[in-house]
Amino acid sequence: MINLASEIQRELPASPLAFGVMSFVVFVALLYLVLRLDRD
Repeated sequence: MINLASEIQRELPASPLAFGVMSFVVFVALLYLVLRLDRD
C-alpha cells in the first residue's frame, strides 16, 4: 500500500524538452511585455 503511489506511471502531455521550450517562450514573451510597458 505504501508503494502504490510510486507504481503509478504518470504520462506527460509533452516531452520534457517541449516543456522547457514552451516555458522559455512564455518567459521571453512576458519579459518583452514588461520591458515594453516600462518604456512607455
